[in-house]
Amino acid sequence: MKLENYASGKWVSGDGDGQALFNAITGEQITTASSKGLDFAEMMNYARKVGGPALRKLTFQERGLMLKALAMHLQSKKESFYKVSWATGATRSDSWVDIEGGIGNLFTYASLRRQFPNETFCLDGDTAKLSKNGTFIGHHICVPKEGVAIHINAFNFPVWGMLEKIAVNLLAGVPAIVKPATVTSFLTEAVVKEIAASKILPEGALQLICGSANGILDHIESQDIVTFTGSASTGMMLKAHPRLIQEAVSFNMEADSLNCCVLGSDAVPGTPEFDIFIKEVQREMTTKAGQKCTAIRRIIVPEKLVEDVQIALGKRLATTTIGDPNVEGVRMGALAGKSQLKEVAEKVMQLAKTQEIVFGDMEKFEVTGADKSKGAFMSPILFLNKDPFKFQDCHNLEAFGPVSTIMPYKTIADAIELAKMGKGSLVCSIITGDDKIAKEFVIGAACMHGRILVLNADCAKESTGHGSPMPLLTHGGPGRAGGGEEMGGKRGVFHYLQRTAIQGSPTTLTNITNNYQYGGKYIQNDIHPFKRYFEELVIGETLITAKHKVTLENIEAFAELSGDKFYAHMDANSLEGTIFTGRVAHGYYILSRAAGLFVDAPKGPVLLNYGIDECRFTKPVYPGAEIGVRFTCKEKIDQEKKSEEDIAKGIVKWMVDVYDETGETVAIATILTMVKKKNQD
Repeated sequence: MKLENYASGKWVSGDGDGQALFNAITGEQITTASSKGLDFAEMMNYARKVGGPALRKLTFQERGLMLKALAMHLQSKKESFYKVSWATGATRSDSWVDIEGGIGNLFTYASLRRQFPNETFCLDGDTAKLSKNGTFIGHHICVPKEGVAIHINAFNFPVWGMLEKIAVNLLAGVPAIVKPATVTSFLTEAVVKEIAASKILPEGALQLICGSANGILDHIESQDIVTFTGSASTGMMLKAHPRLIQEAVSFNMEADSLNCCVLGSDAVPGTPEFDIFIKEVQREMTTKAGQKCTAIRRIIVPEKLVEDVQIALGKRLATTTIGDPNVEGVRMGALAGKSQLKEVAEKVMQLAKTQEIVFGDMEKFEVTGADKSKGAFMSPILFLNKDPFKFQDCHNLEAFGPVSTIMPYKTIADAIELAKMGKGSLVCSIITGDDKIAKEFVIGAACMHGRILVLNADCAKESTGHGSPMPLLTHGGPGRAGGGEEMGGKRGVFHYLQRTAIQGSPTTLTNITNNYQYGGKYIQNDIHPFKRYFEELVIGETLITAKHKVTLENIEAFAELSGDKFYAHMDANSLEGTIFTGRVAHGYYILSRAAGLFVDAPKGPVLLNYGIDECRFTKPVYPGAEIGVRFTCKEKIDQEKKSEEDIAKGIVKWMVDVYDETGETVAIATILTMVKKKNQD
């Protein structure tokens, strides 16, 4: 039976015999995969003409809820994915990282909807004042690109590799075509089958190519985005494609790299940090049988601790049972296939020319519950390189399996230099209980690494570890790692949006963006805004309040009530050399009194004060000043009901512009209220 591709809304098998795919544990053929006969141009057109418009009609809030629904659906089906994942050679814990880690990315990006407006677009950054009187301003608006995201993924994470990418492009409003590595594409297919069957995504939002995608880049256009995860050599070949250059297509590359882990000189045997280090390195060498783009390839330790590390790590590696993941006690499965095993073996032979194997053997090792000759099994291999500044193969060759090299350093400066000799990595880590060492290393090494984990006894229990990229942090790295960046929370979403500078009057930009711009025209209403339901409020709707005269008695009473008796408020004799010409009102008194001016006391649609986004005190307020408030509806964000019994509501952001008798702003803040909807259905 052949794997199927999901193209233009249909499941289709490719023509011809296709590529044979094998069970990494038993060596038996599972299926074949072919994309021959697929019309890549038609798939691209389908994504642009069907998937893209459907996604762009949805707001960020709606897209986020779509991701949440998808995550919940896949979570309910996860056990079926675990059964398929076994054939990739993965243990249960390996599969957990891949399957539930990928679903976790969907949940994370679903939650990010709260950082975006209830619009199909968003704003980026602050308003730019472009004229003296503020009648001409600028802002940046971000809209979804009207192309398709092509994700070319690696074999090691057939689920996570797909879900961590599509979570971002779908939240942005861009459809995707996913091309997993064919060798493990049978697991990706199983997940996409569930996604398609759920009907949660709009038609055309996701397509799948299980066989070769050779030729698909011939059809890319300027609005498309291409991402690649895999070997640096393949990435560089793709990056040089003429269409990428001709159409100025965004290309993100995340390549395998020679990641390192550094042991601080303070972390001697007997310290918690030494034990943490040994455990972390062993875990990173054996998880996924070392087939991780973030795995530790270089183990950088103080020269005085090399022997201790070699012995302790060797003992821990010796406890790693290799074999069929279905057998109880097995801690490391197989590589993804015989072709991967052959490649790793060749790299081990090359590395062995300039450094010594101190643990492991490519031939002599035990396998539990499986036939070693049929599966793609191998032993962890630990090298020792006594002079890593002279013998540099360890900084240039990567064996993409359970293979790593111990190397000594004399000073922290040497450790930094060795870390940099990898020529750019996705991640490095330093394990130390000395924050001075940690700071020196981080500042010195950061330019060559996409992420740095600083691990000690304080955070080890809750740390996600060296090899785990987190959805809210950027994943990628400079140099050999590809120079790309993905995920990163909100940052990642912007990779799929077109940022455009817009200029005009505050009123015009308010009307374009549905976000009130300071200086825009007010919309005044006879009804107090706190008496109006969420649906009834209009962006720009403004309440001009009554005035309040600030007195010295107000200042002293607030000082007593709050306990804030800062000299500028209380001691006129201490003001010499300051910006103040007399005792000044507390900024928080001004904001509190402003609330007294704009709040409508009786019970109404406003349920509660949700918080303050930003607040600035821009001009001193002295006794005798008269303050008033321009209270303006700035932005509205819809909220979904959490249950049938929940109140239908939304969040309203208000601009609180406090001004004095001259009309000049003395304080400005954005407050949030939770407002009930009139329609409770």
